[in-house]
Amino acid sequence: MKSPDRSQSYPHPARLILILSLAPTIGLGIGRFAYALVLPDMRDSLSWSYSAAGFMNTINAVGYLAGALTASPLIKRFGLSRSVVWGTAACVASLALCALTGNFVALSFARLLAGFAAAAGFVGGGALAATIAQTRPSRANFLLSLFYAGPGVGILASGLIAPYTLQAFGPGSWWIVWWALTALSLIMILPLWLAPLGGNGQFDSAVRVKFSVRPVLIYLFAYFLFGAGYIAYMTFMIAYVRDGGGGASAQATFWGLIGISAFATPWVWRRVLALDRGGLATTIILGTNAIGAALPIFGHSPILLAISALVFGVAFFAVVGSTTAFVRLNYPPSEWPAGIAALTIAFGIGQTLGPIAVGAITDAVGSLSSALNVSAAMLALGAILSAFQRKLTKIS
Repeated sequence: MKSPDRSQSYPHPARLILILSLAPTIGLGIGRFAYALVLPDMRDSLSWSYSAAGFMNTINAVGYLAGALTASPLIKRFGLSRSVVWGTAACVASLALCALTGNFVALSFARLLAGFAAAAGFVGGGALAATIAQTRPSRANFLLSLFYAGPGVGILASGLIAPYTLQAFGPGSWWIVWWALTALSLIMILPLWLAPLGGNGQFDSAVRVKFSVRPVLIYLFAYFLFGAGYIAYMTFMIAYVRDGGGGASAQATFWGLIGISAFATPWVWRRVLALDRGGLATTIILGTNAIGAALPIFGHSPILLAISALVFGVAFFAVVGSTTAFVRLNYPPSEWPAGIAALTIAFGIGQTLGPIAVGAITDAVGSLSSALNVSAAMLALGAILSAFQRKLTKIS
């Protein structure tokens, strides 16, 4: 096996990266975020508290954290593309399990599996996308951002499916939504199985599975705050929209706007992602994300919520893209999997604590608004801290 080779030919890099983006589309756009769409019906049908509902995303985040911790050695053992394909297949299996039972323990396991598998697919896919993008240096940041725009497809698709399915079949039909999302994911995974992605022999003993935390400690903490802050918004905003009187159309529109805005990410942030100035790109994008998350503080106005969804969505996936760009610009290729995994671990710890903490706050004060305020504040603090991250000296 050989280390990443920038001279390796990828005749259609954009197409390959778009196919790769189906991994986070299924693992994140559907496997994680679609839960918010069925959460209100599941909570009502299964008599859950907000803490119990938040726990389902917390256990998903625990799985994601475990997957991030083991991603680098798994990639070293099995290769990048196998990690992506099999991780995504496990995400599809977890969706089917969610449709089969209302048992809390079984659902918790399904959410745990979804998180673990999504992390394996995300880290492997991110490293492989970075490798492919590197073969076109002049377009590398644009190509890489295509990978992170992928989950928007899953968010948009689930936003079109879930609210109207629940409306058509009535209360207690959350399990039908999971079956519909499983069927959609089975269709989406086919290109991943069939595409000549390569990447199974691109990393050998030269791969470094250790990562020095000290030079990027403040950046890791900023990304931790992003993980804790964004997940509260993505977990409870549909419940917030519904509590404000929003029906199926309002929920589908809100969720769809987040997904649609993600498609603009490669063009909106192209120049920002190219900034090779430490954490500056992350500061700009995460600051925008914080503004989007803060807007619902001012009320349930449809226009206000629509702007919130658009601003949050266009910045949300770009934050993740900025951290991968940071790794690509500051570390040699042999350290990319370990670097992306380290950032994913910090992110995973944050999103592990976020949902259950916000759920507990909501149960205590009886208002989602207060919890969402905390979410926006964490995102803003993360933006401030990332500004203090300096550029590193990359050793080739």
